[in-house]
Amino acid sequence: MLRFLGFELDEQRAELRGPDGSPIRIRLKSLEMLKLFAANPGRVLSKQELMEAIWPGLHIGEDSLFQSIRELRAALGDEQRQIIKLMSGRGYLFAAVVSGAAEAPQSGANGMEGKQNPARRGFSMTRRAAFAVIAGLGLSALAIAQWPPRFFSGQPVSVAVLPVATESDDPLATRMATSVTSDLIDGLAKIEAIRVMLPSDKASKADYVISGELGRTETAWTLRARMSEPATGTIKWATSLSIVRSDADPQLQQTRLTAGIGHPLAQRINTLVKAGERAGERLPTGAAKIAIEQATASINHTTPERFGAALAMLEKALADEPLDIDLQVALAAFQLRGMQMTWFPAAEREAAENNIGAVMARALKARPDYIPALETQCRFLATTNHFVESLVTCGKVLSHDPWNGVALYLMGLSQVFLGRFDDALASFERATHFDTPQVARWTWALGIGWTYLLTERAEEAIPWLQRSIAITPGTGRTHMALAAAYQQLSRNEDAKAAMTAALALRPGSTARNILPPAKNNSAVYLKAYERVLSLMVAAGLPK
Repeated sequence: MLRFLGFELDEQRAELRGPDGSPIRIRLKSLEMLKLFAANPGRVLSKQELMEAIWPGLHIGEDSLFQSIRELRAALGDEQRQIIKLMSGRGYLFAAVVSGAAEAPQSGANGMEGKQNPARRGFSMTRRAAFAVIAGLGLSALAIAQWPPRFFSGQPVSVAVLPVATESDDPLATRMATSVTSDLIDGLAKIEAIRVMLPSDKASKADYVISGELGRTETAWTLRARMSEPATGTIKWATSLSIVRSDADPQLQQTRLTAGIGHPLAQRINTLVKAGERAGERLPTGAAKIAIEQATASINHTTPERFGAALAMLEKALADEPLDIDLQVALAAFQLRGMQMTWFPAAEREAAENNIGAVMARALKARPDYIPALETQCRFLATTNHFVESLVTCGKVLSHDPWNGVALYLMGLSQVFLGRFDDALASFERATHFDTPQVARWTWALGIGWTYLLTERAEEAIPWLQRSIAITPGTGRTHMALAAAYQQLSRNEDAKAAMTAALALRPGSTARNILPPAKNNSAVYLKAYERVLSLMVAAGLPK
């Protein structure tokens, strides 16, 4: 029994109990991580050390680690990150006094070592036996990441994930296919509306079956995947993607392959379940879909003129389909973009904000767990400086789609304004690892660059800001951040050139009118922002 801060970690029962004695439900992997932390209080454990100890012999992305850290912090009420502390560039430190730790395992180079009591040995043997069954079916132990089985409310859909096939006997491709299958199962098992089934002879009883094929060339991985309905043989979803092999290490390639199919798959299942398609409800008309797609396509080349055209297109479509939730959410999302880019006159901003709030209230009432509505609400709360509430809503998005880069970006943005810069970097970096959806990749590149700039790491900020501009050159704000980074490094000519480009994109900008509302901003952020603003002024931003 390990005790700390009023909590009890009971090895025999494999459970965590709160100060009131009631059990706190957390996943087994998170429970193992907590035990490792409690066995090493006051010592920094690196990310690699944690992953090797909790997932020995498995190739996993850092997202699994971050998920467990977030779950532990929530279980311990550690909103201020004072119990499990992120030590920038080093790892995590468990800052609590622990009693009863003599028999707990210690972390070593090869994972968790040390003596275990008989109850723990029995518990581990049970898990190993379960893992062996899964391995015999050609799947990773990650298929049972939720153990014991979760019981869901409502009617979750059941999916059977078949092992990703390979187009040849290439051992490298076989290992990658196995790892992608494991990661996909792990991610889907985190979604409450989904019940993952093993691909046995009972797979035909699943609502949907997911299959795919992986190919490898000298330059790229190609992955095709689909979801079919066994009862009818209908293909309900299909996608294909290609990942350039020379651009990233194998672990990152694996993460992006999984996210590349996991993100659209989670979105599709969410639509089937939450938007009523599975129940046969009326879907958006072709005209509504086209309007949304055409308006969304303008995000890569944002200008006030294109914004106005997209807005008019959506308003016209909504006038024809006033009850269409997707059109309501899309229009609210574009109005939010106008607020963020300060394209609404000051006199109209409050009215626009009230209108968006009313639209989102109706949309969420109609579909409370619908990903597009939750994403837009998350952005709305961040834009209106309700950062804590935005973090909660972003977390809801990720509970339905663990690979959602937009939600991670918005989460990072709220963390920036709350002065939690290390947490923000972790969120932006996760989005970069997933790279989904690719259309939004400029946002998390900007997020990383901006956070580095706020923490006086201008040299690290510059390549990220340049990357963001290369993808989406029309925002102006990114150029201003780049100008500040150059100015900090005394590259005065580069700073002036970047600021000139920014002012051409955002004419009339001054140090006074680019200031975002300060409501709910932390003192830490405001102090850092004032320093960056002074650099912008030195680079040529009018006062």
